[in-house]
Amino acid sequence: MVAPLFAACSSDDLGPTIFPEVSDEPDPSSYTYKFDKWLNNNFRDIYNVDFKYLMEDVEADMNYNLVPATYDNARDLALLTKYLWYDSYKELAGEDFIKSYGPRILHLVGSPAYNPQTGTETLGLAEGGLKVTLFKVNEMDLDDINMLNEYYFRTMHHEFGHILHQTKSYPTDFNLLSTGRYDDSAWQSRQPGYVASLGFVTPYASSQAREDFAETIANYLTRTPDQMDLILWMAQRGWTTGSDKADGELEDENANYFCYYFYDDPSDVKTQHYFLYSQEQDYKNYRVGLVGLKGEYLTTVEEVEAYLEKVSETHEIFAVEDKDNVNGYDIILQKQSIARNWFADQWKISFDGLRDIVQRRQQDFDINALRDEINAIQ
Repeated sequence: MVAPLFAACSSDDLGPTIFPEVSDEPDPSSYTYKFDKWLNNNFRDIYNVDFKYLMEDVEADMNYNLVPATYDNARDLALLTKYLWYDSYKELAGEDFIKSYGPRILHLVGSPAYNPQTGTETLGLAEGGLKVTLFKVNEMDLDDINMLNEYYFRTMHHEFGHILHQTKSYPTDFNLLSTGRYDDSAWQSRQPGYVASLGFVTPYASSQAREDFAETIANYLTRTPDQMDLILWMAQRGWTTGSDKADGELEDENANYFCYYFYDDPSDVKTQHYFLYSQEQDYKNYRVGLVGLKGEYLTTVEEVEAYLEKVSETHEIFAVEDKDNVNGYDIILQKQSIARNWFADQWKISFDGLRDIVQRRQQDFDINALRDEINAIQ
């Protein structure tokens, strides 16, 4: 046995530190001084949050090839994080709420965290309720609120939902609504229309119950009524790949699921032609939609119904029969109701009131006025 080489000593025995003392106050001569000062004033001093936009190895997952966020994008995302997330909760529940339960580190990364094994991207991480990391910051488009929600703010609300339910558990009744329908290994192959019919607001929600709960919160808060109505419309449809397998059975990760069909030759049942499948987004729309026969991307119920009426002028169309024995529409509404009651009972917060604030702020922010807050720093 080798004795450990430790000896007790008093602080008087210690010599001067080998590490220099570093002030946490910004350097007035630095190019980033005003932004750093604004971050201290609005995150550190009020919420005890360390807002990290200069990527540090110790904060990053070395399994990914990552790059830092640009200064301009980090500045704008910090401004919007305060306005769209922190100030939304502050307006409804007061400053102390998010001060008590918010994360202690916000970390921005410029590039996506790409998972080559699954073909997916990680948009955000919440670590132990203390740290939230947001990726893909260098691709933000301030003119597209749907893009901002897809990559940042829906992720923020999702991760904060995890922090809250890790503090006060949500009812176990939520988990029972979709027992046996979660799939943590194949959710990325599922399409939004198909999972909506099973009672999930997004494919990721169908991965596991805790993600389902966080997705229920985040999507209800950030999606517009038109966007939620389309998801609920899809939840009421039957879906099929058109194969010989049972409707709704996932046999090919590349297969599309359709909700309508017609016959190329009405006298021949073998000419059945399926159409109208769903996507989470297309190349220019960062919102869930349905794809028509010629690639039309339809993002509201009104657009879908007008499109179906147009197709019916040249073909007799039929809705795919819903054979999964699941009322996806009712289940999504039940999940939203459980989240609503949980916010009211456990947090004394109106879920619908919070949504109204988030929706309003998403539409009324003025990025130039917000930038002026930093420019005014002396």
